[in-house]
Amino acid sequence: MILEISKRGLLAAAEVAGIEESRPDGITSAEVLELFQGRGVKLSEATFRKYIQLGLLPTSRRVGTKGKYRGSKGVYPVSVVRRINLIKKLMEQGMTLEEIRDSFLSIQNDMELLNTAVERLFGHLSERIDLLHAQQTNTEEFLKEFRTCKKEAKTLYKKLEKLGSQLAAARPTEAERE
Repeated sequence: MILEISKRGLLAAAEVAGIEESRPDGITSAEVLELFQGRGVKLSEATFRKYIQLGLLPTSRRVGTKGKYRGSKGVYPVSVVRRINLIKKLMEQGMTLEEIRDSFLSIQNDMELLNTAVERLFGHLSERIDLLHAQQTNTEEFLKEFRTCKKEAKTLYKKLEKLGSQLAAARPTEAERE
């Protein structure tokens, strides 16, 4: 099991945060299914795929496995655990998958675009620092600032993602919808 959890049902915020912290490189669909099914939450492989098709969950990235003829496996950002947890909570409140998609899909898509852009930026900055280092330039200060910025960007991303999830979970009343 990914994380020993004594309670049944959906995960508490601290449990989700613990899983995210323990799995920074991602999580497989089998591990996600095991996590939720082990808690008695109804989640099948078909439902997991449906959430991806609806745009409620991000797609996986392929990661090669070591060894000859081992192939690769799909690894999802560990944020899928938080999203599935949120989807299940919203469904318990009576929302349909279409309502859920409309409530936070655009926020989540923007978050993923932001994350991709920030990762690309840090890649370019890292290449530039490596180039300066190869030219015998002292890069110690650059590296220190780079690491600080990267850590702060990760913290900001997590805060924005949490805020987006909280806003998605805050259902408007009937009067607010009209």
